[in-house]
Amino acid sequence: MAQVEASSRRSRSMIHSAPDAAPISSRHLVLAREVAEVRLREGIYLRFVKPACDRFFSAVILVVLSPVLLFTSIALRLTLGKGVLFRQERIGKGGVPFTVLKFRTMKADRRQERVVVESDRRRTHKSTSDPRHTRLGKLLRSTAIDELPQFVNVLRGDMSIIGPRPELPIVVEKYEPWQHLRHDVRPGLTGLWQVSERGKGEAMHERVDVDLSYCDSVGFLTDLRILLATPFALICARGE
Repeated sequence: MAQVEASSRRSRSMIHSAPDAAPISSRHLVLAREVAEVRLREGIYLRFVKPACDRFFSAVILVVLSPVLLFTSIALRLTLGKGVLFRQERIGKGGVPFTVLKFRTMKADRRQERVVVESDRRRTHKSTSDPRHTRLGKLLRSTAIDELPQFVNVLRGDMSIIGPRPELPIVVEKYEPWQHLRHDVRPGLTGLWQVSERGKGEAMHERVDVDLSYCDSVGFLTDLRILLATPFALICARGE
């Protein structure tokens, strides 16, 4: 019996002294368990909670703002003619293209052009100095009303309320491999880039690192902070 106990003690001693088998402390076990719980919560949030909230709130917003949508559609129909919606291909989750919806803000001959004002377009998808914007179009863009049809994209599952803005295929074609990681989540109406100080004064396609920061920290609290900061960011952008 004594020999068995001695052998057992020697075996445990050899295991703990082995260079490739360091003992796992209780602290490490706690940290590993916490990391696993966080990943589980994030997975549940991304797969179930976030999509459900997106669809629910998008439906509510579309109903509540239906008078605004109707009035805008009528005003655009009277000023620009047929086709009140602007459709454009963007890249969504997993690199899958989809058609994003917006209210038209420019004259019909502008819709067929690929690039309008390169100096502005390198900074953002919205060109504020294009002379072909109508007065109504400028108002819609400055108030972000032109983006409201994208709640339909959210209902379809193409987009999320919070997430990286969907990029143009011509921009994504020039991405480095690491930049495609921004497509791990659904694109959004607003995101970290729009409300972050790091994103100010930089081109959207040059601030992929901000989008990747969101992808690494996505969760309920992160989305809530971005959502609460969005109105302030819109007001500040309008005042610039």
